Amino acid sequence: MKLLLIEDNPTMQATLQRSFERRGIQVVTCADGARALDRWQASVPDIVLLDLSLPGLDGLEVLARARDAGLTTPVIILTARGAVGDRILGLNTGADDYLPKPFDLDELEARVRALARRRGGSGTHEATRTESADYCGLRVDAASGAVYQRGTPLELAPRESALLRALLARPGQAVAKERLFELVFAGESDVQPDAIEVVAYRLRKKLATTELKLVTLRGLGYLVAPQ
Repeated sequence: MKLLLIEDNPTMQATLQRSFERRGIQVVTCADGARALDRWQASVPDIVLLDLSLPGLDGLEVLARARDAGLTTPVIILTARGAVGDRILGLNTGADDYLPKPFDLDELEARVRALARRRGGSGTHEATRTESADYCGLRVDAASGAVYQRGTPLELAPRESALLRALLARPGQAVAKERLFELVFAGESDVQPDAIEVVAYRLRKKLATTELKLVTLRGLGYLVAPQ
């Protein structure tokens, strides 16, 4: 799934990007309302997260121009403007959902995936591809984030699942520990970098019954490969 995040607050933008990428969602960012429409047309996203208070062009105007241009991508508005009138205006302009700030990241992810599932059901967009390619009998469901072994879900803790999804995105290729730490522990400033080794150890044990193994490459990171 590809998500276009139109948000001018650098802290919020970085937090959301890390959070969604940790969950296996590709994120394209834009911080300027005046450039947002061009980025929207160029990135062909599955979902757009749109802040209303943007420099250059207000978010509602961005949304109105996108709909006038025939862009039908589902949009979730994220804004500090939480009044009922603002919500109605946003929905009437063409938004599909509305989440006032501050919000819970898990709720936002659930809303994103719900919109993607509804969009996928129409058969009119790339979001119909809800699963990754099979690798050694394992497959990631993009809608739920669950990892399946030949149709049976693997029992993984959230961090183990995030690590495995990150590695399955590049099967057979080494991924640096630093990058994996960013994806697995996004936004957790009180965690030490070595914590990724604990998650890898636990994941390695759970992969023992699968056709896949977790390999440690000194100085390079981790990769997944056939047993």
